[in-house]
Amino acid sequence: MFDNLSNRLEGIVKKIRGKGRLTEADIDEVMKEIRTALLEADVNVAVVRTITNRIREAAIGAARSSALDPAQQVVKAVNDELTRALGGETLSITYASKPPTVVLMAGLQGSGKTTASAKLASWFKTQGRQPLLVGADLQRPAAVEQLRTLGGQIDVPVFSDPSDPIQASAAGLEEAKRLGRDIVIVDTAGRLSIDAEMMEQVRQISGAVDPDYTFLVIDAMTGQDAVQTADAFHTTLQIDGVIMSKMDGDARGGAALSVKEVIGRPIAFASTGEKLNEFEQFHPDRMASRILGMGDMLTLIEQAEQAFEADEAEEAAAKLMGGQFTLDDFLDQMQQLKKMGPLGNLMGMMPGVPKEMKGAKIDDDDLKPIEAIIRSMTLEERAQPVIINGSRRSRIAAGSGTQVGDVNRLVKQFGEMQKMMKKMGMAGKPGGKGKKGKKGKGRKGKKGPANRGLPPGAGFDPTNPGQGMDLPGLPGMPNMPGVPGIHNP
Repeated sequence: MFDNLSNRLEGIVKKIRGKGRLTEADIDEVMKEIRTALLEADVNVAVVRTITNRIREAAIGAARSSALDPAQQVVKAVNDELTRALGGETLSITYASKPPTVVLMAGLQGSGKTTASAKLASWFKTQGRQPLLVGADLQRPAAVEQLRTLGGQIDVPVFSDPSDPIQASAAGLEEAKRLGRDIVIVDTAGRLSIDAEMMEQVRQISGAVDPDYTFLVIDAMTGQDAVQTADAFHTTLQIDGVIMSKMDGDARGGAALSVKEVIGRPIAFASTGEKLNEFEQFHPDRMASRILGMGDMLTLIEQAEQAFEADEAEEAAAKLMGGQFTLDDFLDQMQQLKKMGPLGNLMGMMPGVPKEMKGAKIDDDDLKPIEAIIRSMTLEERAQPVIINGSRRSRIAAGSGTQVGDVNRLVKQFGEMQKMMKKMGMAGKPGGKGKKGKKGKGRKGKKGPANRGLPPGAGFDPTNPGQGMDLPGLPGMPNMPGVPGIHNP
C-alpha cells in the first residue's frame, strides 16, 4: 500500500545519508521533498504540516548539535514521526475481568466490515480465546448468511435474531454467556453515508452491549474521506481503534497516516490479504521501518514461528546440516512457507531487499513450476538428485511442463546449497574447522526467536540488513526458477 511513499522516502533518505554534515538549506530542501511525498500519498494537509514541522525541528537540532552524524539523526526523526503518525504504540488488547469481552464493529457499507469481523474472530482464536460472532446487520440482504459462511470457515459460531438489530445484539451477549464464550464480536450494519438514523442505531446497539472495544473498519482505498468518516463515528461512538481493510491494495496510504492525528485513536489491526488468516495486529514502528525500506524482521519472525512447527524445523535443520536434506524435505518447506502469507508481502519485510524485488508481483502460483518439477521426479531422484542424468531431466521437464534448463538450474542450485550447508555443519561440530580453519569448536548459532530451529549462520540479524535471505525456520532455499525477482540465472 505504501509503495509510492516508500520509494520516495527511500530516495530522500539515501540522499541524506550521502552527506556528512547538513546545513539549514539542506534541511529545507529535504523537508520540501518529504512534504511533497506525503501530499502525493494523500495524507491530510494539516497532518502533513504537523509531521514536517516536527521533523524539521528535530533535524535543525541535530544539525546544530555536536552529533557525529546529523544525517542519521534526521533519518531517525523521520522514522519517529512516521511511527507517531501511524499510532505510536501497538494497541494492547486487555480482556474483561468478567467475560465476555465485547467488541463492536462499525463502518461504512463496502468497507469490508463483515469480513473483518470474521478475521478478528480468527485472530482471537490464535490467542487462545473462544469468540462468538453476532450478526446485527439486518439491513443488507444476506449479510447474516455471509457471516455464517465465514464463521463456518474458521469454526466460530454465529448468532443472530431477525427481529431487531438492538435486540439481536443484546440477545447475542446473553447467548455468549450461556455458551461460555469469552469474546463477543458484534457486526453492525454498514452505512452508505453518515446519516443520522443509522448512526443513532449503532449508538443504541453500543448502549445495549456496552462494548469493551469499538473498532471502526476503514477501507484503505478511500483516502482522506476516511478521516472524515472516522471523525463522525468517533463523535458518536468514541472509537477505541481503527481496523484498516484492503491494506494489500494499491492505495497511497494517506488514510493510515492521517487517522491517528485527526481522532487520536490508533490503527489496531490491518487486513493484509483476502484470506481469513491474512490479518494482523498493527505495529506502527514496524510499518514505519518498512516504509523507509528497513524491513520488518519481527513480524517476519512471528509469522515464521506460527507457520513452522519447532520440532519439524529442528529435524529439517539437522538433516540439512548432515547432508541428508532431500528435495522431498525442500518441498515440505515450501508448503510451510506458503502459510506465512503472500510472497510479495514477505519480500517487503526483508531488510536489504532491492526495490525491484519488493515491487515484484509474487504469489503462490509462482512456486508451482518448482513444485511441478519436484513432483515429476521419482522418490529415488528426490532423495539423490545426483542420479538425474540427461534423459531423466528431459522426462522431468516434460512431466512438469517446464524447460530442461529449469530442471538443470534447480538440481544444480540444490546441490550447491547442500554442499555449502554441509560445510557449515562440519564447521559447527567440535573438532571441526572453526572460523579461521583451525581445529577446535566452531561457532554456534545464537539462541533466540530469530534463529529458533536454525543451523548456525542461517536466519537474520536485524542489525545487518545486507545479509542473506534464508527465512527464519526455513533451513535454506535455492534460487527459485520461474519466480519473478528471485531467479538468478
